[in-house]
Amino acid sequence: MRKVVARADPHGHERPDPGGQPSGEPAGNSAGKNGSGSAPPPGGRDAARRLHAVMELAKALATAHTLTDVVRISAGQARVAMDAALASISVWERDSGHLRVLINDGDLADGEEALPHAEMYAVTDFPEIIAPATWPTAWSNTVDERDSEHERVVALRRRGRHGCMVAPIMVEGRVWGELYLARHAEQPRFDSVDAEFAAVLAAQISAGLAQAEHYQRIEKLAFTDPLTGLANRRAIDARLDAAITRHYREGTVVSLIVCDVNGLKRLNDERGHDVGDRLLERFADQLSACSAMLPGSMAARLGGDEFCVLVEGFSPDEVVAVAEELCRRALRMHDGEGVACGVASTGDPVGPVTSADRLFRLADAAQYRAKGSRAIHPVVAGRGQPPDPTVSLAVDDDAVLPADSAPAGRPHRDRRRFRGALHNAEPGRLLAAVLGALDERVPGRVHRADTLGRLEIVADTFARMLDGVSWWISYVPPQGRSLRTVRYSIHRMTGSPGAARARYEAGTAEYDLSAYPAAAEAVQGGGFVQEVGDAGNDPAEEDLLLVGGYKAMVVAGGTNAAGGWLVEIFTDELSLSAQGLAPVLRALVAVALTGGASLPE
Repeated sequence: MRKVVARADPHGHERPDPGGQPSGEPAGNSAGKNGSGSAPPPGGRDAARRLHAVMELAKALATAHTLTDVVRISAGQARVAMDAALASISVWERDSGHLRVLINDGDLADGEEALPHAEMYAVTDFPEIIAPATWPTAWSNTVDERDSEHERVVALRRRGRHGCMVAPIMVEGRVWGELYLARHAEQPRFDSVDAEFAAVLAAQISAGLAQAEHYQRIEKLAFTDPLTGLANRRAIDARLDAAITRHYREGTVVSLIVCDVNGLKRLNDERGHDVGDRLLERFADQLSACSAMLPGSMAARLGGDEFCVLVEGFSPDEVVAVAEELCRRALRMHDGEGVACGVASTGDPVGPVTSADRLFRLADAAQYRAKGSRAIHPVVAGRGQPPDPTVSLAVDDDAVLPADSAPAGRPHRDRRRFRGALHNAEPGRLLAAVLGALDERVPGRVHRADTLGRLEIVADTFARMLDGVSWWISYVPPQGRSLRTVRYSIHRMTGSPGAARARYEAGTAEYDLSAYPAAAEAVQGGGFVQEVGDAGNDPAEEDLLLVGGYKAMVVAGGTNAAGGWLVEIFTDELSLSAQGLAPVLRALVAVALTGGASLPE
């Protein structure tokens, strides 16, 4: 199903593009005349231009999902809108007490970089940025000021500029950083009108940053264990797949340390789960500290009492040495009984390792042997007398290992169903429900590489949580421009007389992406929500929603090695609200697209 692009207004509400307005022309003034047929006064023309600039910034930021994108778009748009020679955006790093410049856009002076690596200034040199009395106004400096020792004035002279305007950027009620604009001597001086406009632009940038941070928080939830703060199984799956690919292509040594915390069940039974959770947290801290001895490694909680460390580029002996240290630390923990630790590395004689599952089976078999023998040292795959018992155990672990000790990655390991209300649109509950469905139904065998199957789990669970009407999954091949529906489901029929026709037409639907900019952006990793009746909706898209009896759609997409993918959820009056859920669906699609990739059927 197709739609028009949704964007965010200055208050963060999603709104579609007005459409048809030439770039660079003030909205509502394309003919250069006012309502009476005469040219607008200069002040009105400037006001219209600035209003248009704010709208353009809002629309551009609506497509930005990362801090880098927000900063890049904001600096470029602000420089043009303010007719400045340079626009810079800096962040206040409170832990170091510095303003760090993230980007310089425009006419760069000697020594300046567009994306500086280490351009930082002590925040104490700019007391106005931390003075609450000045919030949220903007202020300016020029080289004509008597206070020639002010750091900003000194910098202007050093770089051959005449004046600057600074506006604080606020996020969640606190100063996040600043928008800095500079002009040359031949340009007009900044005035009070410029200060007001700079403050408006900074407020719009704040909204974009808040949205990007919201996306990042949601994505972090999807790849972080909530109890320990370590990476979770999904993060390890994605990282390990990439690491095995590098091993296959470049010979990179990849190693896994898999640990099982001893005595957790006894502690939970005798003293309660809160005490058990504290033990897990303490062990996670030790695991994190030990993984730091192997820079670039990833520490994760796989679920329950099972943890692991993924290591690339270090020798097996170095990895085993860290595993030994981890075992020593675990024995010293309060309430702890040590850990059962297994190690597997492509650098040891374990045979060909051509998949992530193979390395996990080896490491988990080693861990299983360590637990069975109550070893206080790591068991290392491939280092026993031939035939190595650990390697032999990993050959067919499904047949050899008991059900409660199967290797990490098997479906029964730490699978937690989402429990709660049948329908729930609260982002955290929605995220937990879909991730729980992915965890339960996907890991093991070949399902992690079944892209369409994983996306179906996301679409179906998401739609059911919203009590949605239907969902569609579409695919576009690499470098392709045609989007084809590859799977869909109707949960219930709406009351619209055209709904039945829409149901049967969808199965073979194919669309030219050039006609649907929203879909094209979403396929590249974006997302949006559109409600019927939104001002500015394209009439054809409005008809589509009306004919189908839909109230709204929430859409997100992404790419993997197989191509581009789009997931669309449709709701009606009986469904829960989809407002604000685009970043949630976007994060879930990103999770589904990690790991292996496969073409649609």
